[in-house]
Amino acid sequence: MNVLFADEQDQPIVTDELLMLAEMVLEVEGLDQDTGVALVLIDEESMTELNETHMGREGATDVLSFPIETAVPGSPPRPVAGGPPIELGDVFICPTVVHRNAEEREVSFEDELALMVVHGLLHLLGWDHEKERDAVRMEARERQLLARVGRVRP
Repeated sequence: MNVLFADEQDQPIVTDELLMLAEMVLEVEGLDQDTGVALVLIDEESMTELNETHMGREGATDVLSFPIETAVPGSPPRPVAGGPPIELGDVFICPTVVHRNAEEREVSFEDELALMVVHGLLHLLGWDHEKERDAVRMEARERQLLARVGRVRP
């Protein structure tokens, strides 16, 4: 897997686990080894700008995903024979917001951050939580994936 990782914020983060988690999710979800994705940690100001510009929502949020490919849960995009590798898209995470959410939910920052990585990647793979049944299904998948690395989803 080709996970491009960028840390564009000031909070110290252990990145090795996040990279391994992203690679595991992509592998378990059945993506080709050449699949590319960007995972970017950003500050609250940058997340606010992305959220307002692209989602039409005020303020910062914890995670935003911007897919390049159209995907359906359980049916990942496949490269065309002789064509370029799949580029899934970008996942932006704001550790400052994640930290606040972890405190509010009384969970560890590391578990909440891991959830944001999985959640963001699942969005790139077509998962959604707009309808109640889709949310239940997505949360169950998040729990399964996080359990593989000893993390929990509250």
